[in-house]
Amino acid sequence: MATAVEKVLYTAKATAEGGRDGKVASSDGKLEVIVAPPAELGGTGNGTNPEQLFAAGYAACFQSAMMTVARRLRVDVTGSTVTAEVGLGAIAGGAYGLQVALVVSLPGLEQDVAQDLVEKAHQVCPYSNATRGNIVVDLKLA
Repeated sequence: MATAVEKVLYTAKATAEGGRDGKVASSDGKLEVIVAPPAELGGTGNGTNPEQLFAAGYAACFQSAMMTVARRLRVDVTGSTVTAEVGLGAIAGGAYGLQVALVVSLPGLEQDVAQDLVEKAHQVCPYSNATRGNIVVDLKLA
């Protein structure tokens, strides 16, 4: 069952022209990028692609969620990074799907503290909540 947002705080709006081989622009003009299939998928690779955009958004959002949880727990995450690896591939029925690995670096934290923080951030992050139960998201400590 889908979880409804109780109160929308912000709405991002972007328009695509040309699909995977065109351009995408946000309604406020702050984002305008050329999209092109990567060479691995037979494209030119002369632009970004939806998977890179998703990876960038998920990485930034997850790190913000992690920083929020860290503040609540009074844990210092200075120097931390989150790398999102988004894989695109075939799934059953001839369709396509995604999988994600979130690789989190938390220098200076004990392994058990870092693992707990990452798992709690995964419960808070909007991207994690949106993908939960839909795609595989693998949490890894660097």
